[in-house]
Amino acid sequence: MTDIAFYHLERASLETALPKLLEKTLEAGKRALVMAGSEARVEALNNALWTYDQDSWLPHGSAKDGAPDDQPVWLATSDEAPNGADFLFLTDGATSGRLAEFERCFEIFDGNDPAMVSTAREHWEAYKEAGHDLAYWQQTDRGGWEKKAEQSASDDGSPQEPT
Repeated sequence: MTDIAFYHLERASLETALPKLLEKTLEAGKRALVMAGSEARVEALNNALWTYDQDSWLPHGSAKDGAPDDQPVWLATSDEAPNGADFLFLTDGATSGRLAEFERCFEIFDGNDPAMVSTAREHWEAYKEAGHDLAYWQQTDRGGWEKKAEQSASDDGSPQEPT
């Protein structure tokens, strides 16, 4: 089963938080697929990854850029990983029917958007029912992440679900 971690954004936008998570992905020697809710969002994330830090460079691309084999981070709306991604990042409530093909999944949701919180809760329940190992990470006051709960298929306790 794929490990699925929920990242509850409260103080930073996706455009601020995602680059840091992707940097850690690349440092671990992994490739990523970032699924967004629309082509406009893919383009916005593409631009954000170019400009988030003047002292950093995060290699990435999308269908507009082409050459997925050369892109360790691939931005898309479709449920395909033409770059051979190991990690899946789901944003904007996106879902994947191919979770088993990834080592890890990161479900990132905006805690200031009631619809996204509701969607995250629904996804949590569906993943739990399917037997995935779940973790819930909440943003700290300093913008970092604090692990709040973990649930595996064999656990008896109830996790703290996305709130």
